[in-house]
Amino acid sequence: MKIIPEYCKVHDALSILVGKWKPLILMYLMSMGTMRYGELKKALLGITPKMLTNQLRELEEEGLISRKLYPEVPPKVEYSITEYGMTLEPILEAMHEWGTNHTMRKLENVKH
Repeated sequence: MKIIPEYCKVHDALSILVGKWKPLILMYLMSMGTMRYGELKKALLGITPKMLTNQLRELEEEGLISRKLYPEVPPKVEYSITEYGMTLEPILEAMHEWGTNHTMRKLENVKH
C-alpha cells in the first residue's frame, strides 16, 4: 500500500459518505437519473422526511448532487447527480462488490 497513514484521507471521504442513506441516495440518482423528492422518499423505505432533507442538503453542499427548484405551487424540486458526484461510481461499485462478497463469506461460515 502506498498510502502513508498520517496523510490518509479515507476519513475525509468517509465523513462525506457516512450513514445509511447517502450512498443509497447517490446510487439511486446514478441509476435512475433525475428524481423528485417524493420519488426518493418512496424509494428509500424507512427514511424520515427530516433525514432525507438533511442528507440531500449535505450531498448538495459537497457538490455531489444538484437541486433544481421549479417556482410552482406546490413547489417542484428535482435532484440529480453531478458530474463530480459520478466520480464516486467506481468507489460505490467496489463497495457493493466487497459487501456482496463479505455477505457470502459470512453465510458460508454459518453453514460450516
